[in-house]
Amino acid sequence: MGIDTGSTGRGFDTDTAARIRANEANWDARTPIHAASAFYDLPGRDPRAWFADFEWDDLGDLSGKDLVHLQCHLGSETIAFPPLGARVVGLDISGESVRAARALAASKGVEVEYVQADVHAAADTLGASRFDIVYTGKGALCYIPDLTAWATEVHTLLRPGGQVYIVEFHPLLNALSPTPPPDGDETLLLRHDYLSGRGPTTRDATHTYTDGPPLTTATTSHEWQHGIGDVVNALIAAGLRITRLRETEQLPWPRWSTMTPTTGWYSLPDNAPRIPLIYALQATRP
Repeated sequence: MGIDTGSTGRGFDTDTAARIRANEANWDARTPIHAASAFYDLPGRDPRAWFADFEWDDLGDLSGKDLVHLQCHLGSETIAFPPLGARVVGLDISGESVRAARALAASKGVEVEYVQADVHAAADTLGASRFDIVYTGKGALCYIPDLTAWATEVHTLLRPGGQVYIVEFHPLLNALSPTPPPDGDETLLLRHDYLSGRGPTTRDATHTYTDGPPLTTATTSHEWQHGIGDVVNALIAAGLRITRLRETEQLPWPRWSTMTPTTGWYSLPDNAPRIPLIYALQATRP
C-alpha cells in the first residue's frame, strides 16, 4: 500500500488520502446548498445560537485572545468570536466553504482571517501563528481519520497555557443516527457503532443534513467514528492536560420532532430517557 504525503500534510496511506480528497470535494459540493439553506439561515440566525450557554462559561473572557476555529465550514459559528474581543482565524479543507465564510463575515461586518487547508496540515499552513484557544466541533471529528495526528496539530497550534475546546456530537447520538433514517422512524434505536474500530463508513448520498436541492456531483463522503475515550487519550498522548468534560442532552436543532426548545437549544421531552447528545471537552497545553 502506498503512502501519500500530498495536501493532507501527513503520510497517510493512499486509500485514506483519497478519502480525505473525496471529503474535500463533497464539502465543496455541499457548500452552496448549505449556504442557501433554512437550516443555517445565514442572513437571519444569530451566530451565538449555535453555542450552548456553558460554552461561553468554559471559554471565559475572549478579549485579546488569539483563537483558531478548525474545520469551520461556512463560518456560521466563527463569526460569534470577534465581537467578544478575539482575534480569529478560521480553517477549512473546502475552498468553497472558505469563500462562503469570507462572504458571510463581510456581510456581517466581522473580521476573520480564513485559510483553506486540511486540518492535518494546519500548523504548517499557519506557520509561526500560535493561539490561546483552538475551537472545534459539532460534526468535525468524524472527518478525522487519525486522532493522533490531529492532536499533534492541536498541541503545536497552542501556546503554553492555551486551551483546546471541543464541542462535539456525542458517540451515542452518532450511534442513534444524527439524521433520520430513510424510513423516517424516530424510535430511539442504536443504528450505528458507538465505539470505533471498524474503519471508515462510506456514504453515497444526494442529500446532506440540511434542506435544499440534491447534490449532483461528489456525493461520496467518508466518516470515522471516535469514542470519547479515543479523543481523551489522543490529547493526553500529545501532551495536553484534560481539565473539563461535560455531557448535555441538548442539541442546537430538533433532531427528533418531539424535541422542545430549552434556552435556545432543544431537548427530548420529559418522558423520554435523559441521554447525552453533545459533549464538551477542554484541555490545556502545560
